[in-house]
Amino acid sequence: MAKQTQSQKIRDLLEDAIVNGRFAPGDKLDTEALAKEFACSRTPLREALQQLEMSGLVSIAPKRGTFVTQLDVTQLAERFEVMSEIEGICAGLAARRITPDELDQLTRAHEACNLQYEAGDIEAYYYENTVFHNCIYQASHNSFLAHEATRLHALLHPYRRMQLKLRNRMKNSLQEHAFIVEQIRLGNEEGAIQAIKSHVTIQGAGFNDFVASLKTMPDSAY
Repeated sequence: MAKQTQSQKIRDLLEDAIVNGRFAPGDKLDTEALAKEFACSRTPLREALQQLEMSGLVSIAPKRGTFVTQLDVTQLAERFEVMSEIEGICAGLAARRITPDELDQLTRAHEACNLQYEAGDIEAYYYENTVFHNCIYQASHNSFLAHEATRLHALLHPYRRMQLKLRNRMKNSLQEHAFIVEQIRLGNEEGAIQAIKSHVTIQGAGFNDFVASLKTMPDSAY
């Protein structure tokens, strides 16, 4: 089972605080106050902020400090659109190239997600979900593609976590995982592509519900 490090826990708490509006777009984060709040040293806090910068939620300016980034709805939709296309390519190649050992790893990752779903643990489910997707990236046997998929996954990290908090989303996610695994197991390239693209893309009412869950949404980019 994947375990969260202290920096990951701090990052998740800061993500929720930023996405839910505790810190407004453009706000400067007081690192000394945050270290006291989380009862941690500077090292895990610095690591958490660096991870948040990778995800696009904060911008670290040398000698100026760390500031909350502004993202608008269009930028968010565009990122998910590109993510679905990249993951589609990964899944299609995985359906053609996955090895028996990699298929076992993917199956175990899906089972780990199921355990966290049954436990009702959204945070743990998300981290197992990340392992699940990474299995597919690696099974594409295209290192450049896997690197780009991992990078973009990191950019969308906070929003994919928040998406799981929508009603019934974790249950639906698990069902979609099962279908993705089956398509890859069968070697159905097109089926795997469409299955994972539908899984990643947020469309229609689902996107509206997602945006509504982000209580404060900035109007423009930082």
